[in-house]
Amino acid sequence: MRTETEGRGPVRYGPPLPEPGLPVLPGLSAVLAGAADRAHAEPPGGSHALLDAASGHWARRGLWTARDQVVAAPGAAPLLLALTAALGGGDVLLPRPCSAWWAPQVRLLGRSVYHVPTPAECGGVPDPYALLETVRRIRAEGGTPRLLVLSVADDPTATVPPPELLHEAVEAAADEGLHVVSDETWRDTLHRPHDTLLIGPAEMAPDRVTVLSDLSGAFLPPGWPAAVARFPSGDHGAALRDRTLDVLTALGASLTAPVAAVATYALGEPDEVTERLVRATRLHARVAAAARRAVLAAGALALPPRAGRHLYADLGPLRPALAAHGVGDAQDLENFLAARLAMPAPGGHRFGDDPAALRVRLSTWPLLGATRSERLACLDAADALELPHVQRALHTLAAAFGELRGSP
Repeated sequence: MRTETEGRGPVRYGPPLPEPGLPVLPGLSAVLAGAADRAHAEPPGGSHALLDAASGHWARRGLWTARDQVVAAPGAAPLLLALTAALGGGDVLLPRPCSAWWAPQVRLLGRSVYHVPTPAECGGVPDPYALLETVRRIRAEGGTPRLLVLSVADDPTATVPPPELLHEAVEAAADEGLHVVSDETWRDTLHRPHDTLLIGPAEMAPDRVTVLSDLSGAFLPPGWPAAVARFPSGDHGAALRDRTLDVLTALGASLTAPVAAVATYALGEPDEVTERLVRATRLHARVAAAARRAVLAAGALALPPRAGRHLYADLGPLRPALAAHGVGDAQDLENFLAARLAMPAPGGHRFGDDPAALRVRLSTWPLLGATRSERLACLDAADALELPHVQRALHTLAAAFGELRGSP
């Protein structure tokens, strides 16, 4: 089985966060337009207004935060890059699979990346025992494990780790002296918020965890890059924040004034923003569940999506049928499904998964329609699954997978 990924497509550059697939809120557009004539540069790390808004955002989630614990940047990628650089040398551990943008930031700094398997029931966090074994192996080979990045609401798997499993992983990391970055970009997109218990790592090991959130996940359009990070309190956290701010300053990575203004507004969570988030999350949850039913009906596998705007499918059981179509690895699968579905279908290799495994992330936003009116109709409908254009999109998805089920 071919596992070499070199020359098999732009593996190193891939894919962006799943999009909302919905028009920009009028209030967000108005704030952005109202700040368009601000010619002054934003201070590195964010203005007091933006940092206070981020502090309030976390406080409303039970995580008290002072202004001097927060840093803002023009996107999560430069923020993670700066934070990794601020930690100094050492190796970085990531769950497998993980967000596609994590590893490239680490490798830009020349750091070694080690992927740790995730447990069977969820993604986002490493299996605690596999984490300890990986740390032991790195040290035996002369390395210095320093940082673990994980997610409490995972892209790509759309799962939420059980609190007890998350606690075991965070405790293992802390015992080994690792700093933990908790990517909480999708925290506010839980499909069943009243039935899903989400406790962040910063509540479990407050001195060891930095929380990072890309606002382009739940609050802002992807074309308006903004992200915030919350550092631990105390001297260690303050020193790490200062070094991160130094790196951001050296990179010139400051928010533009209009985006800073709209990020401040969104983090304040006015009714318009929170109501849209609730409705959009409910919509994506319904569509993701329907997409999963189509995947399972074809004989493929997928964990129930519990957050975000996507679904992670394992087509391993369909390998013989896929082989008949010339599909032998994740890149082949990506090309095959993208052509048949006319929508992005990034293979698992883009998320650090085994290239030989036939896994793919399917986003829900392309299933909402091709026009603004179709997408708004989804948002306003009592049941978007009954809309003709959504039914057609789901039928196309089911037919593509059904073709594999019927193949020899």
